Amino acid sequence: MNVLNIVKKNRSPLTIILALAGIAIMAYYDTCDTACSYLTGDIWGIDLKWIGIAYMGAIILFCLFKWSPLVQAALAAGLGVEVFLIAFQVREEVYCPFCLAFTLLVITAFIVNYERSSRLSGSYVDKFLYALGEFDWPSLLKLKFPLLLLSLIGYLFVLFSFTGSVTPAYGDLGKSVPSWGSGNYEVLVLSDYFCPSCQILEFQLEPILEDLSANGDVKICFVDVPIHRQTPLYNRFYLYATNADNNMHKVLHARKILFQFARQSPSAKNATEATLAELFKQENINFKRFDCRPVQVQLSRIIREYKINATPTCIVKYSDNVSKEYIGAKNILDGLKTLQETLNNTSQ
Repeated sequence: MNVLNIVKKNRSPLTIILALAGIAIMAYYDTCDTACSYLTGDIWGIDLKWIGIAYMGAIILFCLFKWSPLVQAALAAGLGVEVFLIAFQVREEVYCPFCLAFTLLVITAFIVNYERSSRLSGSYVDKFLYALGEFDWPSLLKLKFPLLLLSLIGYLFVLFSFTGSVTPAYGDLGKSVPSWGSGNYEVLVLSDYFCPSCQILEFQLEPILEDLSANGDVKICFVDVPIHRQTPLYNRFYLYATNADNNMHKVLHARKILFQFARQSPSAKNATEATLAELFKQENINFKRFDCRPVQVQLSRIIREYKINATPTCIVKYSDNVSKEYIGAKNILDGLKTLQETLNNTSQ
């Protein structure tokens, strides 16, 4: 028995395995703590991750009830949706590995369930229309129409219902972005208060950044990337703290408190100006309000300049022409340790 016959005989279990893998990818994407990507999208307000899970759940249901034509129809429609979403990523030049893996699973599942249409022996028009196969369920209708039509319907559906977000930005409204130190090297730390990996990283950064700052040849700057809708509010209080006292140690403490609150407090995602003001008072953190919009515009420009699409990210500039980008907590810590070694070697 050749491979094609084995696949054909075991279509349902293979498709169920692929669908379960798709659900696992979307579930991991929703809870992962490695990096947060701000390539997001929804259909009528429902996050694409949940739609992907529901879609794969429907595929599993069709397989269990042995509704093969519906499996083929759903996968054909899914192909149309994935064509649109891949085109969206290509156009925006931002790629989500989870989304690409999900697309690969949909394509593989379609291939596993592919049935050659008898119309392929007809005219060139038939060869084109029926290249993906045909849909003939329920059989009482005595109708067979091309699966390509369902792919087109899937594409058009997402075209008119999809809302995507790629480049986060603060308001469009010039005070400069706060920074510490000066010299030949520059470190940009880009994070989001609600990114799980950023929350972990923030508590590991303080000794390294203070050591780099003490060297006297490194400029350090924090850029809050507004992936979450509440991040601009948290960023304001970070800026309020720098406006009251620009001592780096105190600013790092203020940032840790904000990250800790975002990570642990049930009310963090619904915080208000009064909530964070009370938090700072309880933690004895001085803050002084001012119009942050000009600074936030500068932060947006930095995000766009470096085409940042995930957090946490760290840019280490060794010179005007040489810089390195590190994504993810471990890579960032390794990159900063490499900079420490470079500085130590230079001083010797």
